[in-house]
Amino acid sequence: MLWMVAHRRRNDRQGAHLAAGLAGYALGITTSTILGSARGAHDVARARQVAMYLAHVGFGMSLARVADAFGRDRSTVAHGCRLVEDRRDDPEFDTWMETLEQGLVVLAPLNGEFI
Repeated sequence: MLWMVAHRRRNDRQGAHLAAGLAGYALGITTSTILGSARGAHDVARARQVAMYLAHVGFGMSLARVADAFGRDRSTVAHGCRLVEDRRDDPEFDTWMETLEQGLVVLAPLNGEFI
């Protein structure tokens, strides 16, 4: 049972890394900056929020699992996801996010396991 938890956490971290890489590429911010422990400037925080949202929506990870994978608090993840969701009222932003979500699905293996 313990190995299953460790395996899931490893997969969650790899999923977070993939989401951060995709968001970082789209926004011109390095993956390591997004995943870093520092809050960072506004653009870094925005990129991290997009990455956390992608992990939550794209991989179906709970907010608690996203928080663990990104080394953040659950309330921080919830706040970031709410901000991204609110911005989806803008059709242009919504289309951009949809494209990122589709990219995440294409990049992630179909069985949900990460290499």
